[in-house]
Amino acid sequence: MGASRSVQVTAAVAAAVFVAGLVHAYFQRPHNTDSGQSGTDAGARCGTTVCQVIIGKSVGRDLVELLGGTGGGRIRVTGESGPFIFEMTIAETGATVNGNSLQCSEAPVSVCLVRGDLNGKSLGEVLIRKDGTWSRAQAPYQASAGYIGLHDVNADGTADIVTAQNGCDGQCNNAFVQVFSAIGPVIGCTSPAPVREQLDGWPAPTPNLSQIRPCADA
Repeated sequence: MGASRSVQVTAAVAAAVFVAGLVHAYFQRPHNTDSGQSGTDAGARCGTTVCQVIIGKSVGRDLVELLGGTGGGRIRVTGESGPFIFEMTIAETGATVNGNSLQCSEAPVSVCLVRGDLNGKSLGEVLIRKDGTWSRAQAPYQASAGYIGLHDVNADGTADIVTAQNGCDGQCNNAFVQVFSAIGPVIGCTSPAPVREQLDGWPAPTPNLSQIRPCADA
């Protein structure tokens, strides 16, 4: 009887050590690493099918993942901040979402951009982590010249949303960069360039604040 009790205690201790090891390994994983880019989530549906994991990125102690299916998608956050699930609105509009569709910037106010292409335009939506809570930026984003990304243009420590736009409502060859704050209003625009390839840093323009002017003058 004593021997049986000893075996039970030993097994319980071993199980506790194993679980503790898993928890420790999770919190010691490298920051800003990608998760596996395949698999399913049988507990969630994206559109009319079971969600497939498309891509995931670590943001501090959180993991942000894009889940996709036929006609829909979700953005899932797990980790230290707690679980969050958001509908992926660009997937519902038909935008193509793939392994290049997630960009994150870790900071005191962290920003993740989900982007996809639709009919020659780039669409985007943004999640923000502030004070340990994730929320969705209210405005969706659209880039008519086919680029949308993150870059801290105003150097305030929080990534901004940089978009490339066709000038003249697409009726001329001009293009310009329009910059949005993830936590505030529109920052501004660059001066138009004759073609989008002449925008500084194309195909991923990264303007600085000295190049920005009010968009009404762009």
